[in-house]
Amino acid sequence: MNEIESLLPHRAPFLFVDEIVEAGAEKIIARHVFTESEFFFKGHFPQYPVVPGVILVETMAQSGGAGLRKTGVLGGDALFFLASVDKVKFRRQVRPGEEVRSEITNLRVSAKMIKQAGKAYVGGELACEAEWLCLVGQAT
Repeated sequence: MNEIESLLPHRAPFLFVDEIVEAGAEKIIARHVFTESEFFFKGHFPQYPVVPGVILVETMAQSGGAGLRKTGVLGGDALFFLASVDKVKFRRQVRPGEEVRSEITNLRVSAKMIKQAGKAYVGGELACEAEWLCLVGQAT
């Protein structure tokens, strides 16, 4: 099992974090390369493949959760579920082969909820930004 799989419950084809570059109490930086073999490119769109916006938001949320788990704030058995997504803006398309760098800010973290804000970049260009709330729970 690689480091990311030890930090997240997600698995392929729905795992969108390759590496946690930095993980701290206030800020998390992660990266993921969207390869041409991603399952969604076959249908979104075959003639002009683009990463769906919801996948970019999911990428940032996974990055935030993995970063918190890496810092030890979230226990190894805790699951986190998206409860709300706000202030979403898409600024640039993300295409096959491009690396996304997620920069996450922890706004509020407790045993029951996580509030984060994130920006996803391709190179120096902002692709997506959003805020989200996750509820923390256990698998039952």
